[in-house]
Amino acid sequence: MPHALIVDDDADSRDFLSQVACGEGFTVAAAETLRAARVHLARQPPDVLLIDLQLPDGNGMELIGELDRAAQTEVIVVTGHASVDTAVEALRAGATDYLTKPIEVERLTNMLRRQPRTVDLKHEIGELREELRKAGRFGHLHGAASPMQALYDKLARVAPTSATVLLVGESGSGKELAARTIHDLSKRKRAPFLAISCGAIAAPLIESELFGHENGGGTGAERQYEGVFERARGGTVLLDEITEMSLALQVKLLRVLETGTFVRVGTTQPIATDVRVIAATNKQPGKAVAEGKFREDLYHRLNVFPVQLPALRERGADLEMLAQHFLDELNATENSTKRFSASAVASLYEHSWPGNVRELKNYVQRAYLMADSVINDDAQTDAAPQGVEEEDEITVKIGMSLNVIEERVTMATLARCGNVKKRAAEILGISLKTLYNRLEGYSQRERSESERTAEPA
Repeated sequence: MPHALIVDDDADSRDFLSQVACGEGFTVAAAETLRAARVHLARQPPDVLLIDLQLPDGNGMELIGELDRAAQTEVIVVTGHASVDTAVEALRAGATDYLTKPIEVERLTNMLRRQPRTVDLKHEIGELREELRKAGRFGHLHGAASPMQALYDKLARVAPTSATVLLVGESGSGKELAARTIHDLSKRKRAPFLAISCGAIAAPLIESELFGHENGGGTGAERQYEGVFERARGGTVLLDEITEMSLALQVKLLRVLETGTFVRVGTTQPIATDVRVIAATNKQPGKAVAEGKFREDLYHRLNVFPVQLPALRERGADLEMLAQHFLDELNATENSTKRFSASAVASLYEHSWPGNVRELKNYVQRAYLMADSVINDDAQTDAAPQGVEEEDEITVKIGMSLNVIEERVTMATLARCGNVKKRAAEILGISLKTLYNRLEGYSQRERSESERTAEPA
């Protein structure tokens, strides 16, 4: 039977927490001071430690630092002195989750129900990590280079906890694959994993996508809609392009992270949510904070466990290994035996791969289609169309309208990126949704001009 130690100087809080823990099948010990807690720890290391931060003889953080790591005790910080700083500090010190008073029973019971499996899960991940280390892969990620091994170690460490994770890396470096790996190695793996791009959805709709809406709800909808925080109950939500989220919505997301509740559009009734949040960005979040585009308090709350994904150019021989991996997949699918020539492999290292693994995968697919049996070094490694060089320029004449200039720059950039819209949007410094809106506008303008031209004189 799992054992819980509750440390809180408030008698009512201790009794409440003890009742909930007992109801979930835990044996319980309780203490009101750090000194008394240390006595209980010496007698029986708990599976779960629920601890208040403000205690009569010190800060609960002290006890977290004294825990025997070999015992693998899971720590849930419970406090009425809530702030972003204390939450982040506790989670970085080793806590796996954070609750504020008044405590929501449903959220607490969900945490407790997951705790007994944590030790077994950590052992399972440790064994898997060693098994796959030499194979050059981990979860959904592939690569044997030292930067990837360091990444795997971080993911293995954070996956079995409930800590919020912030993934930072260039476009195409594998942030969603890293997020899926964390989910699949967590206690939530049997629940949904849902990803949403904060930059690809129009601002008026993103709140409904996150939190849902009631009938109408200001959106004109005729039925109730569940957002990702509701549909992913018990699972994981990936918020990609997090720095593209509006400041107003960032406030609401911060409230979800701090209280575990959200409100559907069109109502004021809070709804409890039990999801793990993983955020991702291809920008430097600290710079976004300095520019006023990203709230500092939200950044700190998301940045509990930051993970930097290496760019492909930093991964050495992984480049060749990944290219072969993608080619093997195509050969298996198409029942073929195509291969790279030695010169083709050598040419891979001559390209900088700004689009990272995604760009490499696209290249292998193109090269595969163009080759008969051997892929040679004349296969184009750049995403740009033939004849388009880095130095290409467009000419802008004095008096040309800004709309025309914008269209020419946008379309030239899109062509330069081989029609990869996400890459073009990044180069232009706009969201993917803005790019789609521009392209639709250009298309409508062209249709209108065609119709006018077709009109009889």
